[in-house]
Amino acid sequence: MSIAILIIAHAPLASALRACVLHVFPEVERSLSALDVQANEPPENTLAMARIMVTQLDAPSVLILTDVFGATPCNVAQQLVDGVHSKLVAGVNLPMLLRTVNYRHEPLEALVARALAGGNQCIMQVAVSAPLNQTKNSHDPIQHNHHQ
Repeated sequence: MSIAILIIAHAPLASALRACVLHVFPEVERSLSALDVQANEPPENTLAMARIMVTQLDAPSVLILTDVFGATPCNVAQQLVDGVHSKLVAGVNLPMLLRTVNYRHEPLEALVARALAGGNQCIMQVAVSAPLNQTKNSHDPIQHNHHQ
């Protein structure tokens, strides 16, 4: 049995991340849940809903991913994890999530390492440059040659 994943993030990020993953891995629908934390929702209500969602995942282990360390989603998640059957990683992004879903059959400790690596390795500056043989088109409709 594989590890379940619960995303807890500010609305609508958790649901959006889940939807992106299901586009690539539709078969993980039952082992991937998302809890969108609404702006004015009391943390107690969010915690109660998160507990229900963990139970519904019905997995031996759960990896919980949150968006921002120290914010409500992460604070709620900290109350859920036991460090043995459940672990928490803050700073979720789509590459991290795709990596964890892809390796969800590995042990929980290994999955945490995969999540961290996926998040870090996929953050990079991308150089933007025009192709060397591109010439400027003098009929470019966006080009503005007038003075104001």
